[in-house]
Amino acid sequence: MNEADVRERLATVQDPDLHDDIVSLGLVNHIDIDTEAGVVHVSLALGAPFSPHESEIAGDVRDALADTDLDVELSASIPDDLSADDQVLPGVQNVIAVASGKGGVGKSTMAVNIASGLSALGARVGLFDADVYGPNVPRMLSAEERPQTDGETIVPTEKFGVKLMSMDFLTGEDDPVIWRGPMVHKIITQLVEDVEWGELDYLVMDLPPGTGDTQLTILQTLPLTGAVIVTTPQEVALDDAVKGLRMFGKHDTNVLGVAENMAGFRCPDCGGFHEIFGSGGGKALAQEHDLPFLGGVPLDPAVRTGGDDGNPVVLDDGETADAFKLIVENVANNAGIVRRREASESR
Repeated sequence: MNEADVRERLATVQDPDLHDDIVSLGLVNHIDIDTEAGVVHVSLALGAPFSPHESEIAGDVRDALADTDLDVELSASIPDDLSADDQVLPGVQNVIAVASGKGGVGKSTMAVNIASGLSALGARVGLFDADVYGPNVPRMLSAEERPQTDGETIVPTEKFGVKLMSMDFLTGEDDPVIWRGPMVHKIITQLVEDVEWGELDYLVMDLPPGTGDTQLTILQTLPLTGAVIVTTPQEVALDDAVKGLRMFGKHDTNVLGVAENMAGFRCPDCGGFHEIFGSGGGKALAQEHDLPFLGGVPLDPAVRTGGDDGNPVVLDDGETADAFKLIVENVANNAGIVRRREASESR
């Protein structure tokens, strides 16, 4: 069996999102066959580790080569034209911003559960709490240990397998943050450059609400794979979410989808389901702007207690945990679509 034979078999493997075979799409980087060892090594342009759809592609590749009497070894990477010296975060595969048009919609809760959920899948994950004016992620992860520094670099603390850096670590307890735009830009840039994130599959960034200086700094500084827009079903939240969509659109940033928080309340006493903030708003917003709907999370006291106690609900069992897990999988899948499409278009 030679390389052409392997490629012919791989041409039967379909990308479930780009709707063509992986050979035609240019997602096969290279093929090495070691006949003496009986091994075929296939490098694939897959960019979202542990996303269900990319795991499915890898499984289909193994199936396509199963009857060749060769052991199949797979590796995955998206070729990058930039050298490591030119990259802002050379060890990070995907930077995912979690944003909202207004406060109070559960954006930080969503960011914490997305990061923890990705880690639970097996991914290497970092979480950057960039909410300058209300950094509360350390509490939501019960991260009491502060990052270590040698005066030049900062080693982030770690909880639930997630490397964490927060603006909260830079201020005194209960101290208000009163920073103007230039200072925000400077501190965000410094943290990006000085934190030792290491090798990460995903860096999740919890942005402050709105469309201010912090968001613009991150959009101009970091190579974002995409953004998650968080909203509640109510009209006022949806109106503000549109502003966030437009901000990312102006900076040519992919939006991975819309996640809806507080999507109804199931009464633990009567069993009734109450749509306290309305219904279907997040899904309608996604449809109106031709974006994926990532899923909805119910208004559940367990989310609040999990945030207060530092135990992300996505790591539990139950309806609400499953809702978060679906969002996590959809975020990873959609990040993969972005990366594979970029790889295909650049070939």
